[in-house]
Amino acid sequence: MINKKKPTLIMLPGLLCNERLWQHQVENLNDICDPYVANLSLDNSVENMAKRILAEAPERFALAGLSMGGYVSFEIMRQAPERVICLALLDTMARLDEPERLQKRKGLLRITEEGRFLGVTPRLLPTLIYKDKLNTPVADEVMGMAASLGKEVFIRQQTAIINRPDSTATLSKIEVPTIVIVGEEDQLTPSAESMKMVRAIPDAILHLLPHCGHLPPLELPEATTALLRQWLAANTWE
Repeated sequence: MINKKKPTLIMLPGLLCNERLWQHQVENLNDICDPYVANLSLDNSVENMAKRILAEAPERFALAGLSMGGYVSFEIMRQAPERVICLALLDTMARLDEPERLQKRKGLLRITEEGRFLGVTPRLLPTLIYKDKLNTPVADEVMGMAASLGKEVFIRQQTAIINRPDSTATLSKIEVPTIVIVGEEDQLTPSAESMKMVRAIPDAILHLLPHCGHLPPLELPEATTALLRQWLAANTWE
């Protein structure tokens, strides 16, 4: 039997999320890849987040990004598309925020800079996860990640999101096998945004997850892991 080196899968979390977002995938995909969850807490621009990842990454890797991690994934595809073997985009969008949402982001940023870091409160959870995950360990995990990352990380990450470039024109230039995964009940990046991306990315495949909100790796870990396994198996070996 020929022993092949396993490909690296770099996973990028969303706003106020860390490696705990991808825990199930790390634990259950390590037989077919070397999973690595990047730290997106250190920079205040998606450009610098992407540069940091590329400086630490192997020459070639598979890439999966959720929400803000998707914005960084688009930037990686602009900076070094030749290094990405295949791409998974989860609950993200290519276009910029509409004015109302942008003003809300700026308002939250201003409040935090003034010293009132809210994190993820129970009141905000229904916008992040599906209703059947409220008052469960999934909800506790979401709030725990936000609390552990804290004020300064929120300021850096929200600044990066507000100032991110429009990635709409990048979509048609993506030439690697791409899957787009989205929770059907996602309120932050609705499935319509994923459908737009799938139409623009050559040969992209869409997976809609029922009874799921903005965080499939936590809300439906088994289903998300199964989709990523299928995607990796189909695209990382010649």
